[in-house]
Amino acid sequence: MVWRQRILLHWHAKLAMWLPPGGHIESDELPDDAAVREVHEETGVFVRLVGERGLDIAAPRQLTRPEGIQVEDIAPGHQHIDLVYFAVPLDDATAESRLTADRTDWYGREELDRVGVNAEIHQWCERALVRVPIYVGRTPTIR
Repeated sequence: MVWRQRILLHWHAKLAMWLPPGGHIESDELPDDAAVREVHEETGVFVRLVGERGLDIAAPRQLTRPEGIQVEDIAPGHQHIDLVYFAVPLDDATAESRLTADRTDWYGREELDRVGVNAEIHQWCERALVRVPIYVGRTPTIR
């Protein structure tokens, strides 16, 4: 989630680390819808995903291509497949006033090391800060 060249992060108490909002896909839920829902549930911010979509057509619905897909080892025999999306707030008022969770805020590039973001999250934040401005205002399509 990028807004004004800042990244939305929250403190994940169970993992004791700063993370972008995220969570699990519910049954009968599309990955795009889950990403939008999780950001709102964890932070109070309403967002739209940005990124590439397959075709510039109304139907069938084209989902946003994840910026990354990675496998996270949780415990022996337990893995998560992470779909990494980039998003922006629906509007400035939402971004400024909707933060509902404790230890959730917008962080600039210069603040990531200060708050102790790990190397993986730091790289995703850097990529988001570069790629999101390219996507905003248009829906890129495959040519």
